[in-house]
Amino acid sequence: MTCDSVSKLIPLYFYGELPAEEEERVEDHLHECASCARELEKQRSLAVALDGRRMETPPLLAEECRMNLMAAVRAEARRPMESARPQPSSWKLFERAMGGTFAGLGRLRQPLGALALLAVGFLAARVTGITPEARQASPSNPSDRIFATVRSVQPEPSGAVQIAFDETRRRVVSGRMDDENIQRLLLAAAREDNPAVRVESVDVLKSRADSGEVRDALLNAVAHDPNPGVRLKALEGLKPQAEDESVRKTLAHVLLTDDNPAVRMEVVDLLVARPDDSMVGILQNLVQKENNNYVRQKCEKALKDMNASVGTF
Repeated sequence: MTCDSVSKLIPLYFYGELPAEEEERVEDHLHECASCARELEKQRSLAVALDGRRMETPPLLAEECRMNLMAAVRAEARRPMESARPQPSSWKLFERAMGGTFAGLGRLRQPLGALALLAVGFLAARVTGITPEARQASPSNPSDRIFATVRSVQPEPSGAVQIAFDETRRRVVSGRMDDENIQRLLLAAAREDNPAVRVESVDVLKSRADSGEVRDALLNAVAHDPNPGVRLKALEGLKPQAEDESVRKTLAHVLLTDDNPAVRMEVVDLLVARPDDSMVGILQNLVQKENNNYVRQKCEKALKDMNASVGTF
């Protein structure tokens, strides 16, 4: 492989995204090419620098996107089967009805249209139970908001307007980590489908790894979370617990089964920081099967530091 082709593959190689055969060719090249090896070190430094930065996103952005998606899915599920012939949009139907009702009143079209829209807004507010008087009587509470998404507007022969909308309620709470409700929500967030939410929750929980429930959640994330970013965050939280027997047992399992080399290297660092005799056999076993050159070199160095042989006898 050429230096140019290897440099393009280094980011994929670093995060363990290359096929085994291509990864082996990249490793062979890195072993022989000092220039490309330096590029890999730059990639490692960049990853560390990026991991240390926090990007501020709008509050509750992920939750809002998820709720909007769920509302759209529910609306589609309730939508009746339509004929193959293209149907006019709800707004077109509304325009036609208004046009037929006020035919010949061209000069009043704009003010009447504005009045109709005002009526639609007033009706929606009445249906959701939020009236102008209610808004004036009690200021909006940001921790208990109602979101309504209008899905269709249909005029009726009687002159009324039928409006279909989806309504969701959002609550926002805040508190300290020693608050039982806050901790319960964070533990639930660590199991969310959204990986960004899991990363954020684990990043907060890692400061409370001395709690048995939090430590179990971090161990579960390290062993089972499909996102390597979540697993790396959980490993950060387990550093102070690296002497615990149950933690070391889970880390040893992760070391032999995790498919991400960055995770495996971090686990090696955690385990060898407090070496014991049980680590020798685990590292020897890993060296024999490890296909990542840098993880293998880290294991060999750890065995050497423990005055142990690389192979098993």
